[in-house]
Amino acid sequence: MSKKQNIWSRITSMFKRSKKNIVILNLHGVIGSHNIGLKKPSLSIHALKKDIDKAFETPRLTAVALSINSPGGAPVQAELITKYILKSASKHNVPLYSFVEDVAASGGYWLACCSKEIYASRSSIIGSIGVISSGFGFVDTIKKLGIKRRVITQGKNKSIYDPFLPEKESDKEIIESIQKDIHQEFKDLVEASRKNKLKASADKLFNGEFWSGSKALDMGLIDGIGDVYTIMEERYGKDVKFHLIEKEESWLKKKLGVSSAFDGFIDSFFMKIKERVDFNKFGL
Repeated sequence: MSKKQNIWSRITSMFKRSKKNIVILNLHGVIGSHNIGLKKPSLSIHALKKDIDKAFETPRLTAVALSINSPGGAPVQAELITKYILKSASKHNVPLYSFVEDVAASGGYWLACCSKEIYASRSSIIGSIGVISSGFGFVDTIKKLGIKRRVITQGKNKSIYDPFLPEKESDKEIIESIQKDIHQEFKDLVEASRKNKLKASADKLFNGEFWSGSKALDMGLIDGIGDVYTIMEERYGKDVKFHLIEKEESWLKKKLGVSSAFDGFIDSFFMKIKERVDFNKFGL
């Protein structure tokens, strides 16, 4: 091969390699439009929209890999994020793959169902396909303290599940009705995404239970065991180039390594508490 041919061969080879761009989009954290005590949202459509747009606008994009590590959260935000990712993938005609790290439970698994192919580690936590509402009752407490609760409403159901009033069966029925609707939507999403891959009964799959990655594979909730780098290289070749989409830091944090003193502390403190509670549910 002549020197000129060798140079051209290298240029051609570099061009071919540059065409195989794989974007890794991180979906890590609790799902919700906001959290009490937080100035910044966690995983929400508003927080992620720019990242999603950036992922799909990558030149010569071959595929988008969703890196998921979430114990769930708000179902509405999970739905909005999922729809926007699917819309973007369809618009750019780019395949999606989901890769679970520690956990994809409840809304986290909802996000994973964006993709037709889902992968996880053997020890990942998968599932919790259900809906939960929780709270506290302080009726006996305020009685002991000699406090009387005064509530005036227009509409007999306006004070549903007031923690300072006795629990009513009618309140429970209203909440359960909403939960059933959301749960059915969740089940429909999973069945539409996994189609004939599911290998367990609906009673088993949709009762809120969660499993290891190995068990989830047996049940058809995921397609295989593996990480994003290994699977993508097996699928598209060793010459793929990975691009990680990360959150942009503020100018102050970039310069000084910190966010604004008070807001940064409050955000970090309450986020860690919220995430710790949700992740602890799955032993993580």
